[in-house]
Amino acid sequence: MTNRSPDWHALYEIAAAQDGYFTTEQAAAAGYSPQLLAHHLAARRVVRVRRGVYRLVHFPAGDHEDLTVVWLWSELTGVFSHQTALALHELSDVLPAQVHITLPEAWRKRRLRVPDGLVLHYRDVAKHEQCWFGPVPATTPLRTLEDCAADHLPPELLRAAAREALERGLVARDELAAVDEELRHFGGLDS
Repeated sequence: MTNRSPDWHALYEIAAAQDGYFTTEQAAAAGYSPQLLAHHLAARRVVRVRRGVYRLVHFPAGDHEDLTVVWLWSELTGVFSHQTALALHELSDVLPAQVHITLPEAWRKRRLRVPDGLVLHYRDVAKHEQCWFGPVPATTPLRTLEDCAADHLPPELLRAAAREALERGLVARDELAAVDEELRHFGGLDS
């Protein structure tokens, strides 16, 4: 139980930075006990989205709400990667069928209830390999292309994404060794 008195403004500030969502832990930090949170649920001020994740009822919809919920599930440690990051960077017209998120290596040993439609990868993503899309982190274009190459993304998709990143100045040609290697048997990046 929390010793702090409930602070609606603090909870709102937390939720506002996350498309209107917050976790049980974040609510506790703002002074909301589980009982008080249950009271706000009954009063329909908040809704439960999934275990441990809630949303303010009257908060405007965000651009990446589905990703925000997954990021909160990851306890704010995950970084969206692979095909999901390609879509966020607009380097692919193909919408991924599943959400790809990279979790820290330390999470590999955890027994998780993985939400449906989620693909987990494990790697310690350095801060310089991360960027933000509103409230959610994703891998940088270079890290994304390297991850997709290592994950054997179909060559035509990988080539198109790498070319788009080059055209937009998001990566330099000499940084794409991993992509070149993956495409070597398919005519290379320049074919």
